[in-house]
Amino acid sequence: MTEIPSIQWFPGHMTKTKRMIKASLPLVDAVVEILDARIPESSRNPDLQSLIEGKPRIVVLNKCDTADESSTQKWAEYYRSQGLTVIAADCRSGKGLNKFASAVKSALASLIEKNKAKGMEGRVLHLMVVGIPNVGKSSFINRLAGQKKAKVEDRPGVTRTKQWVKLSDDMELLDMPGVLWPKFEDMSVGEKLAFTGAIKDDVVDVETLACRLLYVLNDLYRNELTARYKIQTEENEDGYELLQKVGKARGMLVSGGEVNTERAAITVLDEFRGGKLGRITLELPT
Repeated sequence: MTEIPSIQWFPGHMTKTKRMIKASLPLVDAVVEILDARIPESSRNPDLQSLIEGKPRIVVLNKCDTADESSTQKWAEYYRSQGLTVIAADCRSGKGLNKFASAVKSALASLIEKNKAKGMEGRVLHLMVVGIPNVGKSSFINRLAGQKKAKVEDRPGVTRTKQWVKLSDDMELLDMPGVLWPKFEDMSVGEKLAFTGAIKDDVVDVETLACRLLYVLNDLYRNELTARYKIQTEENEDGYELLQKVGKARGMLVSGGEVNTERAAITVLDEFRGGKLGRITLELPT
């Protein structure tokens, strides 16, 4: 079995972001939590759960177009059973975001009724948008706003300051920087975050990470893996052997006929993150 890589980082701005979130909570009516539909639980910051407890929450299962559809439905049911309002969406294309306004009204129905009773119908609803780096917060905001309000890049750590974005006459979003947590109790969580690019590649060994991803995919989605790379695999095959096969199949060879494993690793990670291996979810509710 290919071993889980050790992943460590010490981003100083994460602590600042947590303080910013805590200080801003009194300004908002609800929290919009953006999750990666491929790894919903691993992409939930446990530190945020205690910070935002008590505020109504709308969960957006983002990148649903690259996640297993039946698995996304199971996650939606799971979070709804916890009293959360949930929608599945793809924030880059905008799919599913037409349900967001009604989801907000459902989550804040009691507050809207109270405002109406006080003669404050149509009062602006303020929503804080939170999530880990690279989960799609900026794409979510830009799609809803209809123009580029927040910076969007396919790498973690782009948004560093909070900003208000007006969506309509009765709704505003507070965009917060992405925040990870300092230590994983379960290293498989860090592994999944690294697979999806939530952790910068410069803190991990990309070849080790790609070997581990190939091992996991061979276990969970062998048909998709073999179809994408035109290779044959065996059960429990070592990740490095799988990486060699991918490199050979793609013609990634150097002098002497050896496989350029670094190039093959970068290709595997890029294609997984871009959804080119198919619709894949790496965890299910327990």
